[in-house]
Amino acid sequence: MTVLKERPAPVRPAQGRSSSLTPSQRLLGRDWRLGAVFIGPTLVLVAGLILFPILDSIVTSTTERHGADTVFVGFDNYTALLGDSVFHTGVLNSFVFTAYAEIFKVTLGLIAALMLHHMRRGRAIVAGLILLPWVVPTVVTAFTWRSLFDPIFGSVNVLLTDSGIGPALAAIGLVDRWPAEWLSDPALAMPSVILVNVWKGIPFFTVTFLAGLKAIDGHLYEAAVVDGASPWQRFLHITLPGLRNVMIVTVLLSSIWTFNNFDLIWLMTQGGPGDATAPYVMVAYSKAIQQLQLGAGAAVTLVMLPIIAVLVVILVRMMRRNDLPVPSDLGRRRLTPAQRRALPWVVVLASTLLLVWASPHIVWKAALVLGVFVVLAAAVGRVVSVLATRGNRLAARLVGGTGSGIALVGLLGFVLAPLYWMAVTAFKSDDQIVARTDDLWPTPWTTEQFTNLFADRAFGTWYLNTILVSVASTVIALVCAALAGYALARLRFRGSQSFTVTILLTYVMPGALLFIPLYQMMSGIGLNDSLWSLVLAYPTFTLPFATWLLVGYFKSIPADLEEAALVDGCTRFGAFLRITLPLAKPGLLAVALFTLTNAWNEFLFAFVFITNDDYKTLPVGMQSMIFGDVVPQGQLAAASLLISIPVVVMYGFGQRFLTEGLTAGAVKG
Repeated sequence: MTVLKERPAPVRPAQGRSSSLTPSQRLLGRDWRLGAVFIGPTLVLVAGLILFPILDSIVTSTTERHGADTVFVGFDNYTALLGDSVFHTGVLNSFVFTAYAEIFKVTLGLIAALMLHHMRRGRAIVAGLILLPWVVPTVVTAFTWRSLFDPIFGSVNVLLTDSGIGPALAAIGLVDRWPAEWLSDPALAMPSVILVNVWKGIPFFTVTFLAGLKAIDGHLYEAAVVDGASPWQRFLHITLPGLRNVMIVTVLLSSIWTFNNFDLIWLMTQGGPGDATAPYVMVAYSKAIQQLQLGAGAAVTLVMLPIIAVLVVILVRMMRRNDLPVPSDLGRRRLTPAQRRALPWVVVLASTLLLVWASPHIVWKAALVLGVFVVLAAAVGRVVSVLATRGNRLAARLVGGTGSGIALVGLLGFVLAPLYWMAVTAFKSDDQIVARTDDLWPTPWTTEQFTNLFADRAFGTWYLNTILVSVASTVIALVCAALAGYALARLRFRGSQSFTVTILLTYVMPGALLFIPLYQMMSGIGLNDSLWSLVLAYPTFTLPFATWLLVGYFKSIPADLEEAALVDGCTRFGAFLRITLPLAKPGLLAVALFTLTNAWNEFLFAFVFITNDDYKTLPVGMQSMIFGDVVPQGQLAAASLLISIPVVVMYGFGQRFLTEGLTAGAVKG
């Protein structure tokens, strides 16, 4: 009898050990040649504009300028900071500014996201309106709120006085006197700029939290309801754990941005009154650019690097968690489960004690204001829970809907009122602005401010400069990021994971570490006071982000389509052009949207590199319109409207791609 045996399956050679691979491919990876071509432009830009300038900044921090000579002084610049009271104040201001801003952004952003999540109609419209403060340029935010806070021409004091809220604030001690001098009173200047940062940051938190809420499995809530869990218990045991990763990534990313904020504070207060609002970045700017002590300024930025590094390392680990393999025992062998649960509370307690020590005049006021929001939200939730438990679901829906409606109206009022003020001020005459007539509705409407803006200023030149720089830097970032993102997502070569981590590190690296060495570099090659300096500098913050986002997006595209094209005889580059790029069009549009608007809004590099009116961009040009105490309110409002319209239109058409980009790569976790 013949015994039939199954034919053994062919044994495939181990990956990277195929006999068809050359020795160089075995050593460097199967696709190392193509990978080098694809990541080459990004590698050159990242190394030349980010890594090298940081190393150069370290060298610069050990030098000091003596007349026309630069001499080596070792660690003298660092030791001098130990007794520098201005630096101490700057670090303290940065911590206070960041801590309070993040607390309020997390709380209000979470409340807004929960309200939007439970909306059945109009969610997209409301979300688009809430996104506006994040979309409008920072220079518009600063000048609009500066106008509102003006004790003579602003409307904040008038509205709070007429409503009786202002005198009540003075009565309970939230302000020392009424009417308040928001930006010129040392006790109110810091809370005022924190308020503006919260206004601008709430949309980012709301959008990311809303995306996180959509990702939570609805069956968990259904099972909890069956088990008799109350709304508060469902929030505590399902919602918060489900948002944990998104919240950590969002808070860390926002903290890095806020801690290194320069433009908002400079445009609103220039660090004043005195040094009441000056962050450490402003101290570095003063030493390096205004006093021409580049070594001392570089030391200020580098001495803060350990604090930023801790945030960056945690952020990198969180953002890599779902993308790259992480050793299973990394970070677990050191902490027990109980210790990991207790760690957030320890951090919160330590931060609270530090805030009490650093800002005793602010902490109780912030706690009171925040407590009002939390207590009102908890009270409405409790009433709804009690009514639902007693079976009165109609009353529960009525109370919940009414509470959410009032909160939503208040949130939209807070978000849209400054933008409305900016828009109507642009159509007032100078006489109306000075006389404070028809504050909320110009009578008559006039285009006087727009006419004067183009007649008396180089506004048209600034606008053209901004368009040229933004488009050029966006094209560079888009081409380089598409090539590098595809290589890191698809090709196999040695060092790809390390380069991916490097891209992520440079993505979250603050511009405060780069503006001094880049200023030196541009001066050395003679590009200061030229648009080329901005075109070269802007990829430092656009390229890493664009690459990281596209890596995540390319990974979400099935590789089978490319493999089928390769089988049919298409080259890898041909498959990239004909298959991958068309499918990645939403991701590419999201990258273009982000990079274009970031370049459009950028202030710090343009402020440091450009002094000639002929080469200024819109944010710097608008800042130069203010001469001492002379503030052209109407022309600034008109300029703010004109600079905001293109960005708002782009985000209006690209909101869907923005959300898809965030979930695909930028803040994945």
